[in-house]
Amino acid sequence: MGASRARALLLLHVLLLFYSLADVASKFAAGHGFLSIGFIVFYGLVLAILAGYALGWQQVIKRMPLTTAYANRGITVVWGIFWGAVFFSEAVTPFKLVGAAMIIAGIALFSHADAGEDDAS
Repeated sequence: MGASRARALLLLHVLLLFYSLADVASKFAAGHGFLSIGFIVFYGLVLAILAGYALGWQQVIKRMPLTTAYANRGITVVWGIFWGAVFFSEAVTPFKLVGAAMIIAGIALFSHADAGEDDAS
């Protein structure tokens, strides 16, 4: 894997980690009354995260194929499991771990196949 491809993939995964925090802020917003200060703060945070993500996403898709970028978006489910456990004391069940492993394996297989196509061309 070339250095520029590795940097783009790292940027993508940092961006997706950032994006996954929008779900956390959204769940915190849901815990407050509609239009209360807490709701407005967390909903504003959701909007700020999504705006930052949109700008970052444009930079990422300039540097890698769209199919690769979309295939890697599945990692946000894994981050969701992690954030649920950290912020909301949600159980991490064996089924969730198996699902997370399947997602990671799928992303790795797709990325490996995609890298092979880049080398062949």
